[in-house]
Parts: sequence; C-alpha cells; structure tokens
Amino acid sequence: MARAYPRIITTPPGPKGRAIVDKDREWTSHCYIKEYPLVVARGSGVMVEDVDGNRFLDFMAGIAVASTGFSHPEVVRAVQEAASRFLHICGSDFYYDAMAALCERLAKLAPGPTKKRVFLTNSGTETTEAAIKLVRHATRRTAIVAFHGAFHGRSTGAVSLTSSKARQHAGFGPLLPDVHHVPFAYRYRCRHCASLDACTLACVSSIESELFTRHLDPADCAAIFVEPIQGEGGYVVPPNGFMRGLRELCDRHGILLVCDEVQSGVGRTGRMWACDHEGIEPDILLTAKGLGSGMPIGAMIARETIDRWKTGSHGSTFGGNPVCCAAALATLDLVERELMANAREQGERLIGAMRKLAGKYACIGDVRGRGLMIGLEFVKDRATREPDGELVHKLVEMAFQRGLLLLGAGRSALRLAPPLIIDSTDIDTGVQIIDECLAELTAA
Repeated sequence: MARAYPRIITTPPGPKGRAIVDKDREWTSHCYIKEYPLVVARGSGVMVEDVDGNRFLDFMAGIAVASTGFSHPEVVRAVQEAASRFLHICGSDFYYDAMAALCERLAKLAPGPTKKRVFLTNSGTETTEAAIKLVRHATRRTAIVAFHGAFHGRSTGAVSLTSSKARQHAGFGPLLPDVHHVPFAYRYRCRHCASLDACTLACVSSIESELFTRHLDPADCAAIFVEPIQGEGGYVVPPNGFMRGLRELCDRHGILLVCDEVQSGVGRTGRMWACDHEGIEPDILLTAKGLGSGMPIGAMIARETIDRWKTGSHGSTFGGNPVCCAAALATLDLVERELMANAREQGERLIGAMRKLAGKYACIGDVRGRGLMIGLEFVKDRATREPDGELVHKLVEMAFQRGLLLLGAGRSALRLAPPLIIDSTDIDTGVQIIDECLAELTAA
C-alpha cells in the first residue's frame, strides 16, 4: 500500500509556514542556525508534516534525537502517565522511582564489568560540563585532550573541547584553559596514512611522540575526551584499533578516557554504545540526544571509583526530570527489544545503497558508517579530495523541496541518521530521492 509521504502539495514553506518563519526571524536570537524553512506541525513515525500539509520522510531525526520516531505510542504513553502524577520535583534534593530506575538501568547497560554511578542532566552539553568537573576533581589534574573535528557542546567548558567550526569559538574567549587538541582518526584525510593501504594508528602514537613529548606532560593530563564516531565533525568512523589504542594510552599514564556518545549512543550504531564495537570500557560515558526520544535528558555514567566527589559538588534543578526519565525508560525498552537490531539491519541496507551511489557519482569520495549513523563525503575531485560543501548544501535543499529531510556535517559530509524504526520501504524511498537529486545536480 502506498504511503502518504513524502508528499509536497505546496512549495515549502507555504503561506502558513512563511508567516511563522517571518515571526521567528523577527523575535528569536540571531544565533539560531535554521538549516532550511521546515515549519513542523506534527510527526508520526518517520514522517514529519509541516503547517501547510506537506509531508516529509525524515533521514535526520531532529539531529539523531527522535530515536524511536516521532510520537512513538509507548513513549507518549509513558510521558502522559508520568505527567499525570507530577511534572517535577528536584532530583538533586529528593527521591522518586523513575530517577533511581533510570540510573540503575544506565549503569547496568554501560560498557564493562565495573560498577557505575549516574548523574542525570538536561542535555549533551551538560553531560560534558559535568564530566569536565569530575575528571579534574578525581585526578587532581587540569589538562584535557580533545580532537580536531570534535563537538562536545556550546557552553563555555564544552565549547572549549569542541573543535568543529571556528565560528563556535569566535568572540567568546578566553575559553577554558589547558585544553589541547590533536588529530582524530580521520582515515580519509589522515595526515599520517590517508595515502597508505592500511591504517598505521599514528593518530594515537603521535599523542605520546608529539603532544606528550613537546608540550604536555602526561602527568598533568586529567582526561581524553573522544567521540567513538565523530558527529558534527562529519560522521567520521575511526579505524578498528583506535579506541583500544586510546584506552591503552590512558592506562599507561593514569589518564581518564571519556567517551562522548551523545550522538552515537542508545542503539544508533546497532550496538547500545559505539564504543561496544571495540569492546572497551571508558571511565566515563556521556549520553543524551536519542535517550529520551525527544524529551530533554542526558546522563554522565562514571565508574564508581571515579565518582568520589562530595554531596553538593554538582547538581541540577531539572536534570532527571520525572517525565523525561519516563521517556528514557520507554526508549531503552524499545531500543533493547527491537530497534537496536533494526538499526543493524536497515543500516546495512542503507550503507549498501550509498556505496552503489558512490559507484555512480564521482562526487561521493567516501562512504562510512555503522548502523544508522552513516556519512557520505562529497568532493570536487576524487584524486585531490577537495571538499565540496556547496554540493552538500544544494543536495540538502533540493531533497527538502522533494520531501526528504537531510542534514550536512563537517566540511562536506552528508549525515544519514533516520529514526531507528525506519523500514526497508522508507530506506529505498529516501535513497531514490537522493539518487534523483544527485543526477540533476551533477548534470548541471
């Protein structure tokens, strides 16, 4: 049976949409990005409908947030039931079952055998801030290492670790001191081994041979923060061995390893956590985005031996809100029961289709991904690998006009992160639209 989406009945934004866009532009802060004029009225599953009745197939899930799709009935029911009891009581000061249950659930789901402790937040940025405080408190060291291309949030501490776009730093200095950035394991553009047949993992060894030798004594380093798969940096999947190499390096020097799984976690890669693919146990794991299926919640999951700060050292008025906890518990039920497996199955279908498109269009320089976290890197020339961010922008805009929601990432990558409920029919429909757009754009 034909599906009622994608369906474009008036060029978006239509008259109702334009009125809202105009109001938004008049009154909201100039800092908002607004990728394209999507004016949402409702969502269901993988479908988003705008205020003018246009319906879109969503391949970006609100930036990997709508993990169970839009308004999943089990999540909605959990939210409604929790809201009918009480909307809020501060979890930093008082007790309620949903908070204790979610912390227990996350602690047991975290990688590795050691006991964990959980601090709940409202967002990914707040988990980064909590982790910055905890690693310095636990080690009594100050220095933090992060990676080029990283995105850890936009608040002052988190943005100090972020190295995605210069505009995210511009005009805000001085930022957090003693933060050091090193190259990520970006195989397609690695300065060490991009031209070689095999990865040398020099991106790991160079931390010791260069940073720790010339600039930073490892005895002063509190932690290394890393995304097991970079998100905003371009959906960059590091080679096998990279995460294990970091774990071993940290162990040699008494440094804590913090895995930022805000975008890659909660089943998106076909495993509960992206670091599970290498079988490593981080000292701290950060999660948010898809954890609450759209409700604002995040978590810092730390080994108990690290979580030794005193009562009142950190807190949050809204972190672990009871309604958000209910959404997170329902989300985890769905992910564990069926959606993690679906991400593996549909991810294989989607990445296979993208590799076929790469064989058809020379502008696709690289296809990478795990599960339903897939990146396509666009280039002007495969030999020079010169990024083509303009083509990505045109593709995203054209797809929007045809009823497919996409987003770029990094300098010239397209991210594919649909809701984890997506099926093969919707995968094939989205692939067809991307194919049609590329055919038109490359023929121009």
